[in-house]
Amino acid sequence: MNNSFEIYGGIPLNGEVTPQGAKNEALQIIASTLLTKEKVTIHNIPDILDVRTLIELVQDLGVIVERLSSNSYSFLADNINLEYLISPEYKKKSGKLRGAVMLAGPFLARFKKAYIPQPGGDKIGRRRLDTHILGFEKLGVNYHYNDEEHFFQLEAKELVGTYMLLDEPSVTGTANILMAAIVAKGKTRIYNAACEPYLQQLCRILNRMGAKISGIGSNLLTVEGVDVDSLKGCEHTILADMIEVGSFIGLAAMTGGSIKIKNCNVKYLGCIPDTFQRLGIQMEIINDDILIPAQQHYKINRFIGGDILTIYDHPWPGFTPDLLSIALVVATQAKGTVLFHQKMFESRLFFTDKLIDMGAQIVLCDPHRAVVVGLDKQTKLRGNTMVSPDIRAGLALLIAALSSEGKSIIQNIEQIDRGYENIDTRLQALGARIKRIE
Repeated sequence: MNNSFEIYGGIPLNGEVTPQGAKNEALQIIASTLLTKEKVTIHNIPDILDVRTLIELVQDLGVIVERLSSNSYSFLADNINLEYLISPEYKKKSGKLRGAVMLAGPFLARFKKAYIPQPGGDKIGRRRLDTHILGFEKLGVNYHYNDEEHFFQLEAKELVGTYMLLDEPSVTGTANILMAAIVAKGKTRIYNAACEPYLQQLCRILNRMGAKISGIGSNLLTVEGVDVDSLKGCEHTILADMIEVGSFIGLAAMTGGSIKIKNCNVKYLGCIPDTFQRLGIQMEIINDDILIPAQQHYKINRFIGGDILTIYDHPWPGFTPDLLSIALVVATQAKGTVLFHQKMFESRLFFTDKLIDMGAQIVLCDPHRAVVVGLDKQTKLRGNTMVSPDIRAGLALLIAALSSEGKSIIQNIEQIDRGYENIDTRLQALGARIKRIE
């Protein structure tokens, strides 16, 4: 497949939109269903490529999956086929999806063995597995890396609780270690743990299953080990995707329209609304909805003392790296100057050359930093033909195209479909001129 979006920009987008369920939470929660032999029901699962691939993968492993409605599923993992784990089909399918690494924790918890392929997903820089492997080692797991097949083989006689200091607050690393640690003998303390809302949600579903995790929301998680056979079935609802919420805030500002974003789970958005307000975007929070009023111009704030604003990514509760490319696009039409510092991935700013081709004033200082001088909507971006390099940059380019003059073509939109559910039809409902070209 090599589909494209054809976009005619320059139209203010107006109306109401509801963000999908969070992709990153869904991948963790689906992996957690392997921990129990009882049925687990999950609501608000986004219907996107990465999530569908993981659901197919757990079905291939023997999990009985029932689709209850468009976004609700039940999972019953009472009969797992361990042989499939070492099959070429598993290696091929799991190698395409970074979320597949999170099956290791549940497999170690239940069967004391697991296989992790080298991760697939976005090409946004090195994405190492050290945190996962070192954490598992501390719990008593031995590993062997197969150079020819490019996968890790993990085994343990038994999992034993311990104290560990993670080398980085990796979200998937913390999730994976946590899912193994809930059945480790004794007490496990995980320091420098990730504390994202999605990880807090994982802790809550694990506790509903019967795990004993305390310190939820902090960077020190304490886990009292329980017997794996005592883990029960339960029900869980996935949070709204904070990346979509931030994307729709940026979309309204860039196109000059008024958009109401419904059911945002505002208390879990952290500094996302504040960061966009620093770029000059007005917003009104009404219960759990965010209203972005039509705004012809928005002016970038400076730091106290007049210094140029810097926006950088940082582990939670800092600004998520997944929204940095969206904020950067929004800044191209603001009034003022801002420095973006992408600390966590070294290839994520390379999409700026496509924005420069559209007329944006950006200086790419190095792979991690870019200075944006806003055009204050005095000069509109020009339509262009471009290729989506990763999920988040793909949506950033889509927002740029929707705000620009003339026609744009975005190719390789499978990257966008991996993370956003029916994005073209949802944008059409707001008035966008966008169509999918097969």
